[in-house]
Amino acid sequence: MAKGAKTVFFCGECGYESGKWLGKCPGCGSWNTMIEEKRVAVSSPVSSGACAIPLSHVATASAGRVSSGIGELDRVLGGGIVPGSVILLGGDPGIGKSTLLMQTAARLADRGKVLYVTGEESAAQLKLRAVRLGVGGDMLILAENDLTAVESEADRTKPNFIMIDSVQTMYSPDCSGATGSISQVREATALLTRMAKRTSAAIFIVGHVTKDGAIAGPRILEHMVDTVLYFEGDRQDSFRLLRSVKNRFGSTDEIGVFEMRSSGMAEIPDPSTLFITGTDLAGCAVTCAMEGTRPMLVEVQALLSPSPFSNPRRMAAGIDNSRLVLLLAVLEKKASLRLSDKDVYTNVVGGLRLAERAGDLAVAMAIASAASETPLPSHTAIVGEISLTGEIRPVNRLDKRIQECARLGYTRMIVPHSDNLPDIPGVKYLKVKSVAESLALLGI
Repeated sequence: MAKGAKTVFFCGECGYESGKWLGKCPGCGSWNTMIEEKRVAVSSPVSSGACAIPLSHVATASAGRVSSGIGELDRVLGGGIVPGSVILLGGDPGIGKSTLLMQTAARLADRGKVLYVTGEESAAQLKLRAVRLGVGGDMLILAENDLTAVESEADRTKPNFIMIDSVQTMYSPDCSGATGSISQVREATALLTRMAKRTSAAIFIVGHVTKDGAIAGPRILEHMVDTVLYFEGDRQDSFRLLRSVKNRFGSTDEIGVFEMRSSGMAEIPDPSTLFITGTDLAGCAVTCAMEGTRPMLVEVQALLSPSPFSNPRRMAAGIDNSRLVLLLAVLEKKASLRLSDKDVYTNVVGGLRLAERAGDLAVAMAIASAASETPLPSHTAIVGEISLTGEIRPVNRLDKRIQECARLGYTRMIVPHSDNLPDIPGVKYLKVKSVAESLALLGI
């Protein structure tokens, strides 16, 4: 029974709760993120009588993973969909979240009963989108915002898969606050999570993102679900990257590559050729990055120009800016390249983010090539991590990187000094120990 309502304040970034308004959130340190809401206090529920049991007596589900029918999605999920899991899909508006969800629902309709719940469109609008994408399937459509009605219909139809588009449009009558508020989003996610564990139905949830790129709502939203997937990419570009940032049932290093077409999302099973231009101009270098278990060739570009300012600019797209500054310092100190009076711009082709340090040497070589206006030799791939001392450190899975480069026609490999390199016909290894040796080897 309700005892009364009181005013509370929630942090829009982390969900921290306070009885009064605070300028700075004590939980995450963000400023001006406290949102006022009224909450109805309820009496403590009656005990359910649950008791602890030994781990050896716990029965596991007999069913294994279920393929979604989309190979790139299965790769990111770790091999398929786990029954009873809750998967949160976030991304910018118009990036293709609902499109991918509709295509996934159509494929899953052949593997079980699918309930598609939409709070943003009517059933007729959803049918028009399905016709445009050329998908069908015997899926169930429910245009509803009330989670009580959704839960009742799920109990009646007993689906194997439930699609929620989107969680910000759902509301619970038992929770105060407007639709899309922090309390409603948190309550909706908690109810859907309980439903998934109780019925063993896999639930996909679409989540809107804020202007900073984080999923709208409290940060606890991502902690409540089993898997968090982010759709990345420029809406002006046709390519999309599906990245896992949390996965209780698999790796978080895998990415899926899609292309947005008029017929929907198309899989790109071999994306290595997407991120290289094949040009032999000065300032371009090719490296091989590992995204999970998948090697991908990436082209790094650099541009240098005289700076009219006392503090030259350092701008990086696809590379951590602090890492770029560190590599520039190493090039000046250990390779005697004068870069302090030049603006430096670097870019990774295709919008891919080069997070691992195995691409350090390629970035450095691209900068050195741009500084001397000397193109790197054609069909050359560069792999290696650079330390603060200027040494080239070994990288993991070097053999898989070399094999991928050889498969795409690269015959010259600049790699860290090692004795355990695969013997591939037609591939010449240039082993280097330092940045200065790498530059001297290329005549820069």
